[in-house]
Amino acid sequence: MSEHRHGPGEEHGHHHDNHLTDMEARVKALETVLTEKGLIDPAAIDAIVDTYETKVGPRNGARVVAKAWSDPDFADWLRRDATAAIASLGFTGRQGEHMRAVFNTSETHNLIVCTLCSCYPWAVLGLPPVWYKAPPYRSRAVIDPRGVLAEFGLNLPAEKKIRVWDSTAELRYLVVPERPAATDDLGEDALAKLVTRDSMIGTGLALSPEAFR
Repeated sequence: MSEHRHGPGEEHGHHHDNHLTDMEARVKALETVLTEKGLIDPAAIDAIVDTYETKVGPRNGARVVAKAWSDPDFADWLRRDATAAIASLGFTGRQGEHMRAVFNTSETHNLIVCTLCSCYPWAVLGLPPVWYKAPPYRSRAVIDPRGVLAEFGLNLPAEKKIRVWDSTAELRYLVVPERPAATDDLGEDALAKLVTRDSMIGTGLALSPEAFR
């Protein structure tokens, strides 16, 4: 899908055992103790994480967006009742019970944040990225959305309005990015490949077909 971009508050590179944050070290220690006591199976945990990272989540959301791009009736349904429209594709579950879809246009760009905690639509976007849960993103996305987007490499025209949506425990959002140009001949499967996780949060745009040539 898309190349990973570091967001506000996210460290560059990957953590290794000798460079764990305090929280990561505590989680690792707890996992070790529970494994030694036979209370958890690391393989089962890895399977759950893999499910949310690769099987549910971004791929599901990409299918929702691709269908909205291809099917005007579905797009209209998604605007009116995102929860039902998304559920019709089989994507329901934890932290995705109540959804609203917001559509990017040539005049408006939408950005999603959760200022109070890290509410995130797992059923359509999978596990939230580290930066989404970080205080710098949660606070600055509201007060300086244009600056935050620039840090993701997304520099929008000054005349384009940026609208920030604050997720809550009761309502979560999905950004429907603008459909890339020169994609009229693409089917839903091909279109879904152009939809990135970041574009469905609002910190990125959909990919152009040239990205796969």
